[in-house]
Amino acid sequence: MLVKICGAASAEDVASLDRAGADLVGLWHGVPGGRAELTLRHLTLIADAVHRTARLRPVLVTFLNDAEALRAATAAGRVPWVQLHGYQPPGLVRALKSTTDLTVVKVLHLGTDTRAERSLIAAYERAGTDFFLLDAVAADGRIGSTGQPADCEAVLGIADRLSRPFLLAGGVSADNREDYRAVVDHPLFLGIDVDTAARDPDGRLSTDRITTVRHGWRVPDGAGAAGGPG
Repeated sequence: MLVKICGAASAEDVASLDRAGADLVGLWHGVPGGRAELTLRHLTLIADAVHRTARLRPVLVTFLNDAEALRAATAAGRVPWVQLHGYQPPGLVRALKSTTDLTVVKVLHLGTDTRAERSLIAAYERAGTDFFLLDAVAADGRIGSTGQPADCEAVLGIADRLSRPFLLAGGVSADNREDYRAVVDHPLFLGIDVDTAARDPDGRLSTDRITTVRHGWRVPDGAGAAGGPG
């Protein structure tokens, strides 16, 4: 099982994730107004810190819908994964896969107004999407790092339509693994993506909290360290 922690914004954050045994670290670029938004220069610096660790892999998390800008950002930071967290079309995935070696993660949003997006799942797969990430939409329509728990039945309803592995996001915490037992048992389940539960009361990424989440989801030391399905 992979453990992805989202929203690192400093070398200290990266060190906390490394000590806690995370696998993937989400770096925000092209997330307007995001509290962990990184300039291109800052993205490159934080990605360099990730590359100096033994196990962590950087993931560009973005709302950008511009293939050239994404190619430039991932190249600058030597970032091998990109997470398309907005409502980007399958054509963007195709453009990235045809011109780069990027691993593309497409977020699918769980909410009442996302039926059109779900109808594009097959198109995303044909375009070359490697993995999906299933994330809850807040009641006010906000997406990404909302702490809103994902509905287990909604997750399974999407998972059963996929032919690619998926990560679970949306209110993942140290004590709610049993709420998602059926999701964990799904043959395409790849791992978890955590933000809110990984932070201390001051909003900083915490080694102790990330370790507690890992243990709560029964992720042993070393699981997923190769950066692939675990």
